[in-house]
Amino acid sequence: MIERARSIRALIADDEPLARRGIRQLLSPHEDVAVVGEARNGVETVRALRALRPNLLFLDVQMPTLDGFGVLREHGAEHMPAVIFVTAYDDFAVRAFEANALDYLVKPVEEARFAQALDRTRERLRSVEAVALSKKLADLLAMETQRRQQSSASARLLVPTSTGELVLDADEIDWIEADDYYAAIHARGRRHLIRESLASLEQRLESSRFVRVHRSAIVNIDRVRELRSTSDTSGETVLVLRDGTRVPVSRRRREQVAALLRRIGS
Repeated sequence: MIERARSIRALIADDEPLARRGIRQLLSPHEDVAVVGEARNGVETVRALRALRPNLLFLDVQMPTLDGFGVLREHGAEHMPAVIFVTAYDDFAVRAFEANALDYLVKPVEEARFAQALDRTRERLRSVEAVALSKKLADLLAMETQRRQQSSASARLLVPTSTGELVLDADEIDWIEADDYYAAIHARGRRHLIRESLASLEQRLESSRFVRVHRSAIVNIDRVRELRSTSDTSGETVLVLRDGTRVPVSRRRREQVAALLRRIGS
């Protein structure tokens, strides 16, 4: 008698709706895979892992607030299902996944590469590799933690001035806003312009401290005094910083920002 194919319960975690839809479309021909849920950020991913108990997770590495590595830390490497990491090309991430023999996909995801990763996952699910997977994920986290420590130590920004260049340490930054082709860094009570995108700065700054609250703003979470909803009909949410600055929070990022503040305050 032919053994019935084992059903794979998959969870898709990515902050981009098009990326989640793309994974669903790539999975549609594979009848042994059932998508049991989607998550839009790291906090939702941890919640879904606990509630849905999938045996396969497609995990976006670059999610805001709590990224893919943060999900591993929060949920625990020893409790993770099989993981296929999804990343926009990131040299460190790719090298780390390869060093630990973990499956990954680089955006935009190619169909042949997707099928290859899924086949490899099927083989692993048929064997007993829970302990081996846990060790690989723990080693990955150790590598990533070391990288963040090194990155944090060197997270300095050079700001051009009329007399030369000003060196700003990351912990001196209050918040950053987009200003046409520049980024305006608010630090030391002054506003400094540098020709760099917010996306680039977001990658350079430590994600546990600096959060993208709006497409045009990044905030140092240590400078936040209050998360406030306005009383008018607009329903706008703002962060009030220690110096009284009010920074708008987009609706799609409000839950992520609130969750991060709760984690810090707990």
